[in-house]
Amino acid sequence: MEKFDLRYLEMAAIWAKNSYCKRRQVGALLVKDKMIISDGYNGTPSGFENVCEDENGVTKPYVLHAEANAISKVAKSGNSSQGATLYVTASPCIECAKLIIQAGIKRVVYQDEYRLTDGVDLLRRAGIEVEKL
Repeated sequence: MEKFDLRYLEMAAIWAKNSYCKRRQVGALLVKDKMIISDGYNGTPSGFENVCEDENGVTKPYVLHAEANAISKVAKSGNSSQGATLYVTASPCIECAKLIIQAGIKRVVYQDEYRLTDGVDLLRRAGIEVEKL
């Protein structure tokens, strides 16, 4: 564990509070060379209403996860996530794991266990360092 891991994870938890989602608020920070290069929280795409769940409390299918938001945000910035560490408040799902691998992120530090472990399993299979704090 690195010295700042806990701090970045705490910051990701604070960032999660920006989410309009009621079921679960998730925050993510992308850190490279001790600099935060991107951030994200779960929510609807830009220009959509800030409502994540339908009238039955089910998450809408187009809601973006925090990791996907952080990765797409860094892509827009012209910065590179190659070799970065992703701090996220919940372990990544399999869809986000695929994005993490393709984005060149080398390490993932998370706080809470997601109900499925297939995302973490895929990250480890890809040789990405995964750590739960």
